[in-house]
Amino acid sequence: MKKNLTRKIIERHLVSGEMTAGKEIGIKIDQTLTQDATGTMVYLQFEAIGIKRVRTELSVSYVDHNTIQTDFKNPDDHLFLQSFAKKYGLYFSRPGNGICHQVHLERFGLPGKTLLGSDSHTPTGGGLGMLAIGAGGLDIACAMAGAPFTLTMPKVIGIHLTGALQPMCSAKDVILELLRRCTVKNGVGKVFEYYGEGVKTLSVPQRATITNMGAELGVTTSVFPSDEITREWLKLQERESGWVELKGDEGCSYDEIIEIDLNKIEPMVAQPHMPDLVVPVREIEGKPIVQAAIGSCTNSSINDLGIAADILDGRTVAPNVSLGVSPGSKQVYTSAIEAGIIKKLVKSGARILESACGPCIGMGFAPASKGASIRTFNRNFKGRSGTADAEIYLASPETAAASALFGCITDPRKVPVKMTDYTSKTEINDNMIIPPAPADKFDSLEIIRGPNIKPCPKAVPAPAEFEAEILIKTGDNITTDHIMPAGTRVLPYRSNIPEIAKFVFEAVSPGFYDRAKKAGTGVIIGGENYGQGSSREHAALAPMYLGVKAVITKSFARIHKANLVNFGIAPLTFENPADYDLLEQGMSLYFPSFMDDIRNGKRVKAVDRKSGREFYFLHDLEEKGVSLIEAGGMLNYIFKRQNG
Repeated sequence: MKKNLTRKIIERHLVSGEMTAGKEIGIKIDQTLTQDATGTMVYLQFEAIGIKRVRTELSVSYVDHNTIQTDFKNPDDHLFLQSFAKKYGLYFSRPGNGICHQVHLERFGLPGKTLLGSDSHTPTGGGLGMLAIGAGGLDIACAMAGAPFTLTMPKVIGIHLTGALQPMCSAKDVILELLRRCTVKNGVGKVFEYYGEGVKTLSVPQRATITNMGAELGVTTSVFPSDEITREWLKLQERESGWVELKGDEGCSYDEIIEIDLNKIEPMVAQPHMPDLVVPVREIEGKPIVQAAIGSCTNSSINDLGIAADILDGRTVAPNVSLGVSPGSKQVYTSAIEAGIIKKLVKSGARILESACGPCIGMGFAPASKGASIRTFNRNFKGRSGTADAEIYLASPETAAASALFGCITDPRKVPVKMTDYTSKTEINDNMIIPPAPADKFDSLEIIRGPNIKPCPKAVPAPAEFEAEILIKTGDNITTDHIMPAGTRVLPYRSNIPEIAKFVFEAVSPGFYDRAKKAGTGVIIGGENYGQGSSREHAALAPMYLGVKAVITKSFARIHKANLVNFGIAPLTFENPADYDLLEQGMSLYFPSFMDDIRNGKRVKAVDRKSGREFYFLHDLEEKGVSLIEAGGMLNYIFKRQNG
């Protein structure tokens, strides 16, 4: 049987289940990564499991999100992460070394390996031919303990690339075109696998841009073949020995094929406030901006910075625009200095920001009130930038640089420059990566814990029956940013659930925390694609802490749905979608046979006490998922199995 690349990698790592789309499977995980916004909780959970050393081939702890140090909380967490990594067998990438996805691509990623990361943009590794998947932190902790990762076997969508990109058009425009066609919710339950003659025209960083932002499609992951282009990239990184050729068999089948002619790709831009509100740049050209930002895990390679520098070389950023540039890693930063890129950018008026996530998650460089900002980032959800009424546009480095130059959204083809390949300037220096201590030193090492680090709370086992207040009713496309905001006010409490819980739904419904505390037990009603966006498990963990027993929606985003189950919250959908209109915030629902319904079928009954009306909700939990809900989440489930 001829196999596509996705099936080949899954087959080599399959631990349980059958490879039929929609069926539950378990796969062995070779590598894991965490970042500091999610990592502290991951490692607290790993400690609770009770394993003395990680059991993966490689695990890396990165600090790239919360690098602003306005008080003790962030630096305390950094020390915790560093001491934990040394003791338990992880590599530690220090603050300033760069964004996890860029650094992992450069220094650790290998074709054919599985990578599980507590960040939704972990699929960046697919640019190297990895099966790289974003997941909730508890899934990462379990993978580090040697457990297989459970997921639904995805459909595999073949993205057939032909032709070659034209001047001033980029890989970012390719993924924006796919978002225009497929939207933010039509990738759920799918892997996008790229193949065809057009693949060999794209560099590894270009491929990584596409796989990175595939997360916005809702896909499980995206993957490119590993070919001579991959080999040359790894050779540049002095890691050629890890290269293997990987591709789908000639004539292999896909569940669906999408054709992309790279010759026809033009500069694109995503408009506020969703990554799929995409139009050609020419359609909104002239829109005034006050800010431009180049960087993030999507577009911060040396060539991304280089093309922007060449556009701006000898020119000055428009007086109404503030331009910020974030190199993706220390390697990119130092190499860009060597190549003269940083000098060109600074002379044009750009501000060089830290090699970190920064503005992408609202950690500095926020736009002015009601200001329009064009960014090479991957998300433009309302308020994510740190300015609630800002308008965020997503585009390529070419478009962002041209727009910064003219002070308005501008088609970069109006300022053509010859594309320079700066990759030969790459400088390898791993002095900001700390290896783990030898296993025989384990017992002598202590974990450093600041006062803001609290134990991970556990849910109680699911009740046989319960009554719960509807705490909130949301619309479609609610993101994890809506549920659990990021930014400088909130993220420092990532390892303190009682405190971070006070911010749940703050921007959507400021009274949510007080209602939840008063009610004691609650449910949430949502629309389509509930929980899209970040993998942050706090968007499930904090509601669990506040007594939420079920989330009832029209449909879920993959990672958030898994996180809910991991923390003992039942993800339910409407049997009759029209019932969504009948349920409102403040109503009380009684679930007379909740656990029996979960165990014995796919249908859960609830009753509105006031009217007597019955409602029926559905779940698609397999055997393990049912056990997790019954136990009150993964930690309780593991503890019970370990202790009989």
